[in-house]
This record gives sequence, C-alpha cells and structure tokens, in this order.
Amino acid sequence: MLNSLLGALESGLLYALMALGVYITFRILDFPDLTVDGSFTTGGAIAAVMITGGSSPWIATIAAFLGGLAAGAITGLIHTKGRINGLLSGILMMIALYSINMRIMGKPNVGLLGETTLFSSVSPLVFMPIVVIAIKLLLDLFFRTELGLALRATGDNKRMIRSFGANTDYTIILGLSLSNGLVALSGALIAQQSGFADISSGIGMIVIGLASVIIGEAIFGARTVFWATLAAVLGSIVYRVVVALALRIDWLEQTDLKVITAVIVIIALVLPTVQRNMKQKSTARRRAAEIAQTPGQKSVGGGF
Repeated sequence: MLNSLLGALESGLLYALMALGVYITFRILDFPDLTVDGSFTTGGAIAAVMITGGSSPWIATIAAFLGGLAAGAITGLIHTKGRINGLLSGILMMIALYSINMRIMGKPNVGLLGETTLFSSVSPLVFMPIVVIAIKLLLDLFFRTELGLALRATGDNKRMIRSFGANTDYTIILGLSLSNGLVALSGALIAQQSGFADISSGIGMIVIGLASVIIGEAIFGARTVFWATLAAVLGSIVYRVVVALALRIDWLEQTDLKVITAVIVIIALVLPTVQRNMKQKSTARRRAAEIAQTPGQKSVGGGF
C-alpha cells in the first residue's frame, strides 16, 4: 500500500505540470484545446531522441518545452489568423502532431534504458517537488503582470479587453503556447522517469488534465490564482492516489484505467452541481421559514 501511494505521489507530481498547462487553457482562456494529446507525446519524443543521440538531458528537456511552445503557437495561429473554431483547431493540430511525432521518433517507441536522464542520480520524489513549486510560483507571478492580467481578461471577456487596446489574438497564442509548453515538459519528464517514449503516450491526456483541475477545484477551491494553480497541482496528486487505490480492487485491471478516469471526471463534474443545488434548496427553505414567521412577529409587536 505504501509503495502504491508513493508511486501515486510521484506520478501526480510528474503530471502536475500538465495539469497546470490544462488549467491555463481550460480555466484562464476558456479554450477547449485538444492539442494536449499531441504535444504531450511531442515532449517525450524530443527528449528521448535527443538523449539517445547523446545530448544532455537538461538540454533535451528544454528542447521538449520549446517544442510544446511551438505546437501551441501553431494551434493559436490556426484559430486566430485562420479564423477556425478553437475545438477544431486543437483537433487538427493533434492529428498533425501524430505524424510529426512519428517523424521525430522514427519508430513507435524509443527506449531510454541505460541512458543518462534527469532521474539517473536523483529520485523524482526529491526533484519534482522543487520543479513543480518553482513553476507554480513563476506562473503566479506571471499572472500578476500586465501581460498576465491581459491573458486572464481575454478568457473572461474578449470584447472588454479589446476595448482597452489589447491584442487578444496575441494573448490567445501566448496562452496556448505556454500551456502546451508545460504539457510537453511533463511529457519529457515522464518519458525519462518511465524509461521510454511511446507514440500513443498522449492519448487521453486532456481528460487526465481536466480531471486534475476539476478535482483540485472541487476539494481545495479556486478563490485566487494562487489557490487555483495550487488546486491543479494537488488535484493531480489526488487523482493519481484515487486511481492507485481503485486499481487495488481485485476485479479492476490496468486496462480499466480509462473507465476509472471517466468515472472520476463525471463525479468531479456532477458533485459541485449537486452541492450547489442542495445549498440553494436549503437557502430557499430557510427563507420560506423566515417569511412564515414574519406575520406572527408583527402581530406580537402590535399587541404591545
């Protein structure tokens, strides 16, 4: 059990960067970006190929991040300059990235066993908390800058931010680039931790990212940007813990992971609505009781 929980914590920290990337598009920009499924694999592919080619794992990881930035920027250009629907833009880029990733890797799977990676001399449980906290705090600082505020305002009200002279096309491209850069960075780190990069590793990543963000917000709240980014990180860990515990049930198998993910997302989406409805009904009953008591209180006052 302890090993399962430690493994879940390790995976949660590795996927936390992807959750932060999904948070930027899903919550900040309100953009349904499916590029994530492709850019995650792009990060792993670039890192694996460069490391097996003799490059430093640090340089390979940075290159993976830049590859994700480029993928997100292209999605943004397709949407803003090509005037193509956001959802369709992400789908088109995701499809294109499958072929691009195959070109990068040259084969469906690239192994890293025996190669020097970022985790060759340090455990992910030691390395990843430092990386995740640093990136989370940098994001918090960025969202407080003028450019970061413009990015947040773009997702809230494009017309309003345009009236102040801001270029929403630029902020959308920037947001998508930053998001997919973090997703690709997560893919590169996971490839190095697992010892291989696979062409199908990115399938379903958008759902996992959404699950992490939604679970985090449902449990920890998202009152401010600081709490929202923290919720995304903690949500990624909670999601992995829930999956690890679910897989310990005898009749569930590793192949049921997608079903477990779908169920977790459904519960995370439905639960806040149920809680909101219960709160509204409770408030309505309380107000009805107060109104029912009001006439009696007035008659008592009149007696005096």
